[in-house]
Amino acid sequence: MRLSRPTRWILRAATALTLAFLYLPLLVIALYAFNGQRVQRWPIEELSLRWFSRALDNAGVRDALLTSLQAGLGATAIALLLGTLASYAVARYRFFGRDAITLLVVLPIALPGIVTGMALNTTFTQVLGVDLGLFTVIVGHATFCVVVVFNNVVARLRRTSASYREASEDLGAHTFQAFATITFPQVRSALVAGALLAFALSFDEVIVTTFTAGDRQTLPIWILTNLSRPNQLPIVNVVAVLAIVLSLVPVYLAQRLTADPLAAATPGADVAAESAR
Repeated sequence: MRLSRPTRWILRAATALTLAFLYLPLLVIALYAFNGQRVQRWPIEELSLRWFSRALDNAGVRDALLTSLQAGLGATAIALLLGTLASYAVARYRFFGRDAITLLVVLPIALPGIVTGMALNTTFTQVLGVDLGLFTVIVGHATFCVVVVFNNVVARLRRTSASYREASEDLGAHTFQAFATITFPQVRSALVAGALLAFALSFDEVIVTTFTAGDRQTLPIWILTNLSRPNQLPIVNVVAVLAIVLSLVPVYLAQRLTADPLAAATPGADVAAESAR
């Protein structure tokens, strides 16, 4: 469709306004990370890298970063397992209550985080008698990370035909062999994208973490705790930039993996005959 010149300029201006609305606050934080003074003033009078070395030498930052990475990887592993199983059952089989199961799996990400956090805290401390720590953070994050993996994988399965798997089983392949050689190549990129998004979602989570972490601190919790301390504010800005970068990488990779709708449309066809060997 050919657009007139005024229309193109309007669209460009609207795009620029939208991007500025979304990313101008992040740019301000990134600039303050290079502020050479301890007190924040605008405009910035002195640029320096000294707060980056202070942040790297801060034991609290390192411990919080390690906790966030451990929690993200653990929650992602659980989400991959449960989300893949649920998506395969919903997409490939018809049974009573299938739509209800889909709703129940997706529901946790729509619930207010404070409600989920309160429910998990009560369950862990009063019902199960489990001490709050890294394990409870992983379980808490997995409750909403499952949704991301489920949505990615079930959408990919619904766009691909089950005939290749059925053909391989007709040729003598057992269930796990058919899954490994037919279904897995079809959903591989969706699994990776779901895992990356789940990790990014876990890495940035604050509300559920507050109710399940106990005396452990993730990186977002460390930022929230130290934000009101003037002496720590320059380091907090640097850590915020680090969190932005670490969140941006998995989201970008997931977007690239899911950008090509044909990425998983054909792998199964190439190996259907091989699955019976």
